[in-house]
Amino acid sequence: MCFVTNNTPAASAAAARLRGRYGDYAIEAADIVVALGGDGLMLQTLHRVMGSDIPTYGMNFGSVGFMMNEFSEDSLGERLAAAQRTHIYPLAMTVVEASGETKSALAINEVSLFRSTYQAAKLQILVDGEVRLDELICDGALLSTPAGSTAYNLSAHGPILPIEAPLLALTPISPFRPRRWRGAILSNRAVVKFITREAEKRPVSAVADNVEFQNVQEVTVREDRSRRVTLMFDPGTSLEERVLTEQFRF
Repeated sequence: MCFVTNNTPAASAAAARLRGRYGDYAIEAADIVVALGGDGLMLQTLHRVMGSDIPTYGMNFGSVGFMMNEFSEDSLGERLAAAQRTHIYPLAMTVVEASGETKSALAINEVSLFRSTYQAAKLQILVDGEVRLDELICDGALLSTPAGSTAYNLSAHGPILPIEAPLLALTPISPFRPRRWRGAILSNRAVVKFITREAEKRPVSAVADNVEFQNVQEVTVREDRSRRVTLMFDPGTSLEERVLTEQFRF
């Protein structure tokens, strides 16, 4: 096991006890990573292990802990052996900046575009090379994986997607025109391109989880099936169950 924390005093103290009890390996040599923190730490950890797909088991020391299990120091080996595994495939984002430079990043939850000034953003949206929305005037837009559909996507009134569904959620953020457009549910094979209109007057940033690029002119997003991450959950508390439960909350 490799133990990582969000460096809060409580999580760090718990990790020290767990290391003394179960041992500790470098993340590159571990069979399983145990993350003590919140959903933010879980996302950071999943990005660290994405290339090797080392399974990650979280224990909650954060505020929400949607991706985490309850904390307990006892019988950790048995809990890990019984844990259910969920595979998540990231989104690959490629951006063209105003300078013409091309950059890329991966997102486990979502790729988001945001207006960078007081001016509303103007976005053209293409799906598989076809213009589907010629102009969206908005604060921004996002494309979410099923895993991310209960996060920022849900806060922006986007749909919750079943975790195993081969779908992506395209959701506007505070749309002004067309006012009644509430987004779209797309195949996970879709390639979505955002083109910024009047980019110099209305600058837009693009964010893949926690990686941000400023002054983007084009953003292309697609699911990357060549990579994946694996989350582990105690029986009866799988990510599939949590996503289903979330749909019946008021």
